[in-house]
Amino acid sequence: MAQIIETIEVGVPVHTAYDQWTQFESFPEFLEEVVSIQQVSDTLTHWKVNVGGTEREFDARIAEQHPDERVAWTSVGGDTAHAGVVTFHTLDDATTRITAQIDWEPEGFAEKAGALVGAGSHAVKKDLENFKEFIERRGTETGAWRGDVPA
Repeated sequence: MAQIIETIEVGVPVHTAYDQWTQFESFPEFLEEVVSIQQVSDTLTHWKVNVGGTEREFDARIAEQHPDERVAWTSVGGDTAHAGVVTFHTLDDATTRITAQIDWEPEGFAEKAGALVGAGSHAVKKDLENFKEFIERRGTETGAWRGDVPA
């Protein structure tokens, strides 16, 4: 299994960064490979992604979620086996450190080769930079879900 860990600092309070991250249906605005996400329930989302010209679909179940701290998920069925966690850390009143950790199972030669040369890390880093630009430009979240999902 491949693992990606990337971190970024964003110039918004932790509640703003966290609240935006809970708005899964907005992910296509800043995650380059995400075509669409449908919020099925509080803990289930349906994803359509396009990775390297190949479209895939899968469901992701929120395994743990605590406001202003973390969102953890695991894929359920579909074409892509992965799990991950995004954590939020207050650096000061106006700055948040976000860390994304994703564990995934590369499939096929192209994905395995890409994992070896760090293509996934590059993509996640770029997505975090896009999130930073998105939330700093807006200055406020597009919505929020503050529910708690215990592990």
